[in-house]
Amino acid sequence: MTANTPAARPRAPYFSSGPCAKRPGWSLDKLSDAPLGRSHRAKAGKAKLKLAIDLTREVLEVPADYRIGIVPASDTGAVEMAMWSMLGARGVDLLSWESFGEGWVTDAVKQLKLSDVRTLSAPYGELPDLSQVDAANRDIVFTWNGTTSGVRVPNADWIPMKRDGVVICDATSAAFAQALDWPKLDVVTFSWQKALGGEAAHGMLILSPRAAERLETYKPAWPLPKIFRMTKGGKLIEGIFEGETINTPSMLCVEDYLDALKWAKSLGGLDALIAKADANARVIQEWAARTPGVANLAQNPAIASNTSVCLVIDDPDVVARGPEAVSAVAKGIAAMLEKEGVAYDVGSYRDAPAGLRIWCGATVERSDLEALVPWLDWALAEQKARLAKAA
Repeated sequence: MTANTPAARPRAPYFSSGPCAKRPGWSLDKLSDAPLGRSHRAKAGKAKLKLAIDLTREVLEVPADYRIGIVPASDTGAVEMAMWSMLGARGVDLLSWESFGEGWVTDAVKQLKLSDVRTLSAPYGELPDLSQVDAANRDIVFTWNGTTSGVRVPNADWIPMKRDGVVICDATSAAFAQALDWPKLDVVTFSWQKALGGEAAHGMLILSPRAAERLETYKPAWPLPKIFRMTKGGKLIEGIFEGETINTPSMLCVEDYLDALKWAKSLGGLDALIAKADANARVIQEWAARTPGVANLAQNPAIASNTSVCLVIDDPDVVARGPEAVSAVAKGIAAMLEKEGVAYDVGSYRDAPAGLRIWCGATVERSDLEALVPWLDWALAEQKARLAKAA
């Protein structure tokens, strides 16, 4: 610590982009009603799982004719289930502008070995040209919000209502913080440990009627692992979307998700969650805008994330010393903040440009972000001074 160290500290220094901060007021005793030691197929377990589905529909305002299922392996498992079960029926456009989107491209090209693939890519901080997407005729796979780039699609206007393909949307860092355009989306996935700060390992898979039709009318050329199978005898296994999970879920995690959903509902539902994330993100975005030496990785405000706000070091003196110096300053800031106990896990994702990534979803309090800002100033100044001294 130095004489210039800020006095006030965030109450909750949890700004990780996954698992994200628990909701304000959370404690373990909130999970005391979990049916532990019971079968998830027992009446009590099935009721909890069905309630998780029903509250998800209510809070996210999911259309009544969309199916919602709890599936294995987090958001990744949900996306993989959709890709392996649905792709190959027609050509597919894959959108990639950050690491997770790149992962779906790899799976489609190198694992599924699809023959008719178009990849539309953009560097971190930007979006591909969405006007080039053939959403009327081809399947689409994209991330709504790039967790590792801090870039989101501004809307779904580029997806037509009348289309022959299915649209698969990885929405794990957008759900509960951004308004998803449900009629334009056929598959939506997310995980509990993102925007509501739930526990990990469980994914959510939401299907439109068109997605259900694809599952019932198309059989992939490749074998499907058991945990990917959503049909039997050519018909959708409806139980998956009524709380009868494919594998055994953690009822403790289910209880935690229910607690988060009830909290979200008590705030005022989706509109309140979005408003809170927007207000949170403005704290960091405005700090970056007025602070020499840092910038939002997403330079276009229209596509800047309100959850995973990604920052880069653009101080001319630091940049002039090369990428290693930029990386050292960014890592140094994150390390100092963690050592002081004021911000944990705020370094940029390993594949992203060196910088900081600060989660601003609704489970984070604006007052904690406001308390963090002076510490960001302090750590940046300290790291620049150390770099100058070492020269």
